Amino acid sequence: MKRVLTAVVLIPLVLLAVFKAPLWLFALLVALAAVAVIYEYLDIIKGYGIQPVGWALYATSMAVIAGLAMSGTPELLVHFRWGLWLFKCWTILLLLPLIFGIPTVFRQDMKMALPGAAASAFGVVYLAAPLGLLVAMRGDTMQKGLVVFVLVSVWAGDAAAYYVGKNFGRRKLAPGVSPNKTWEGALASVAASVFVATLVIAFYPDITDLFSGHKAGSWLALHARVNASRPVWPQVLALGVLTNVAAQFGDLFESALKRGAQLKDSGSLLPGHGGMLDRMDALFFAIPAVWYYATLTGFPFNIS
Repeated sequence: MKRVLTAVVLIPLVLLAVFKAPLWLFALLVALAAVAVIYEYLDIIKGYGIQPVGWALYATSMAVIAGLAMSGTPELLVHFRWGLWLFKCWTILLLLPLIFGIPTVFRQDMKMALPGAAASAFGVVYLAAPLGLLVAMRGDTMQKGLVVFVLVSVWAGDAAAYYVGKNFGRRKLAPGVSPNKTWEGALASVAASVFVATLVIAFYPDITDLFSGHKAGSWLALHARVNASRPVWPQVLALGVLTNVAAQFGDLFESALKRGAQLKDSGSLLPGHGGMLDRMDALFFAIPAVWYYATLTGFPFNIS
């Protein structure tokens, strides 16, 4: 029940932020979420007996999110004094060895040099870069609909996996990592994501218009697109499956990290879900997968 109530409260708030918040506020909310997941990620690192470079992880992550946010809205550069600097901040990824290597030189325990630097630097790529990419998509006119797509696709897949797996699951998916996950739940998750992908892509131009307050499409519009654009649907299937598979591996990877650190949950911030990292883990794999697919293929930008 706690899981359902938490979702009922959070999902409308997230969608409200996605559609109605100005970009600076959306970026700020994403940055706050990044702080929460980084805090929990650092606890996981410590569970391995590794001493992370926490302050550098926080600072670098904020710079990457700011840079990617600006990369999605270059027109803001002329209105923001530090815009050009922020625009280039995502390239800080190229300096990760320098940023996390230097502090380790001044530590007493040199056995922590490589583990501490590597685990901390990995957090920037694993956590901050996907969240920054989400802000960049929100700021790009054509990619705004992708934010809705990746969120609702992951939510639908997660809900289907949980309830089908709980009630009908028999065959364990990855018992060494997450003993409660089943093949039945995984397949239901794929089906739910593909179904959601079909709806979102069918209404993609209308969803994008919602950001500017235009009226959304109707079921008649959906029927017209299905019949007029049949070659589109193999790509819908591919994108739905890709997003879901990436999301499920993101979930499993975070479970593997926790199991290695001997933790059940990454935190206790969200009743019924655990921590923020537990709630968002699937997104850290799904966001880059969706962005790369859309960027490389031009889909779904070419269906409006």
